[in-house]
Amino acid sequence: MADRDLFPLKIITPDRIFYEGEAAMVEFNTTEGEVGILKNHIPLTVMVAPGILTITEAEERKEAALHSGFAEILPDAVTILAEIVEWPTEIDVQRAEEAKERAEERLRVKTPETDVARAETALHRAVARIHVVKN
Repeated sequence: MADRDLFPLKIITPDRIFYEGEAAMVEFNTTEGEVGILKNHIPLTVMVAPGILTITEAEERKEAALHSGFAEILPDAVTILAEIVEWPTEIDVQRAEEAKERAEERLRVKTPETDVARAETALHRAVARIHVVKN
């Protein structure tokens, strides 16, 4: 892949710079659906939704679990401000599977007190974590 096809990608969380490098493409979920960003994308600001973050570099592809935040997409750079983002080695898969079961149970036995949106978000986060570890 030619260097001219790469763009700077920076992913920042409240406690660290999670990723800073050159990417050919970045893919992640937004509140409006899944997006794939290449160099020269139209300018856009989006809200990040829980899911898989895929970073395609010149020679390698990396995945992480991305939970929520905002992304600024410019033609020549992308910056993601994330609440939480985790590499596979940072994820406790057993804890994620237990969180998935709890969320599924809350959604299965809904009561008037059940916060459905919160349970769905917890489910999406757990599924993203499990997917990243197992792939």
